[in-house]
Formats: sequence, C-alpha cells, structure tokens
Amino acid sequence: MGISTHILDTSRGRPAANVAVTLSAIGSGGAEVWIRTETDADGRVKVLVPADRTLVAGTYRLEFDVAAYFARLGTDTFYPRATIDFVVKDPSQHFHVPLLLQPFGFSTYRGS
Repeated sequence: MGISTHILDTSRGRPAANVAVTLSAIGSGGAEVWIRTETDADGRVKVLVPADRTLVAGTYRLEFDVAAYFARLGTDTFYPRATIDFVVKDPSQHFHVPLLLQPFGFSTYRGS
C-alpha cells in the first residue's frame, strides 16, 4: 500500500515542518534512492513511494536531515541525520514510520 512518515519535534511540542526526507530501497548493491522530499506544515509526508515504483518485500531506509531543520531554528543538535532502516515483509500493508525528534535524541516506532 505505501510508506508514510510524520515528525514531531518533542522539544517544541509541534510538528517538524520542511524537514528533508529521503526514502531508499536497500539491496545487495547498496541503497537506491526512490524519492527526496520534505515534510509538510503538519510534519507529514503522506506518500513516500513514487507512482513509478512498486513496494516489494525488502529493506528500506528513511533519512531525515535533522541538522538543517535545527539550524533553521537556531538550535544546536547532536545528530546531523536520523536514519531508520526497516523491513517490509508484506507490501500489501501500509507502513507508517513516525519520528519523535529533539536536538539531542530521537525515537521511532511502527505506527498505523
């Protein structure tokens, strides 16, 4: 069905808008970038799988440009990038991968 994400800046208690996000498929030859985009005003990217791609079973990577986001806010950060690798076993399901972000830490989970 697809992959989506949502970033909440827990240090500010609000969505993280305009964060650069890259989705890649990870294979034996390395990472193949599928899309580079950014979060909307609500911190979301609702559709990450491009129309010309088909989600198949495998490993995928989401990369978030954390440094640029915090630089715009004038805030130091320890992590320049948040990278999340995850496995799709059943491509008929939807995969929502939220990121809870703060300048000196982040966490994620499989959402719905």
